[in-house]
Amino acid sequence: MDATIRDALQRSLGTWARRWLLVGTLVAGLLAAVVLVAAAAPADRTFAELSGAVQSLMSVATPLFGILLVRDLRRASVRLPVLPTVLAVGLPAVVIGVVGVLICAATLALTPAEVADEPWRFVGTIAVGGVLVQIVAGLVGTGLGLLLRSVVVAFLATIVLPLGLLTLLGGVDALRPAQPWLTPFGSVRHLLSGEMSALRWVQWLCVLLIWGVGLNTVGAAVLHRRDRPAGH
Repeated sequence: MDATIRDALQRSLGTWARRWLLVGTLVAGLLAAVVLVAAAAPADRTFAELSGAVQSLMSVATPLFGILLVRDLRRASVRLPVLPTVLAVGLPAVVIGVVGVLICAATLALTPAEVADEPWRFVGTIAVGGVLVQIVAGLVGTGLGLLLRSVVVAFLATIVLPLGLLTLLGGVDALRPAQPWLTPFGSVRHLLSGEMSALRWVQWLCVLLIWGVGLNTVGAAVLHRRDRPAGH
């Protein structure tokens, strides 16, 4: 493994603060799963319903790992490459996504209450979708972290910008079909429902290209321009 990638992976969960952030994120997901199973009607006790709520809740915190990784770049005494840092956010994202799948599965399997007729429908697709949701959330964090210096402002932007775009598109009938093409929240619904078609996979790929690849490419260019000495 390349040394810069290995270093970035180590930094992704390399401090106690980040480990506690990971633990807090997972505990919040677990508590949400338990509450939802206890409060939901039998017809709503499904892996899809649990995943939709639990993975969405945890994805709010996932971008913060990316933002903190980018902050490491700004504080480094030497200029570090951006790409390994962007890729490294995949480690906490995958951990959150996989553990989220396990939380939902265990909570549903161990519930003593009545469940829906097909509680495990689309379980494989939803499990994969949960991990993909967290990866995109992490990439949104690195992208906005590259664009915005303040950790707080960047974190708030990871919520306000995607949600704002979703609301804007949803407020106009003619633009509503663009939601799953242009917003992470629009594609999350489909991924965590498990009802994915070829068209919906293409929609998710568009979201990845916009919010994952595109946002980070622009952010890296902005960061390099800020670091460039005057007159160059």
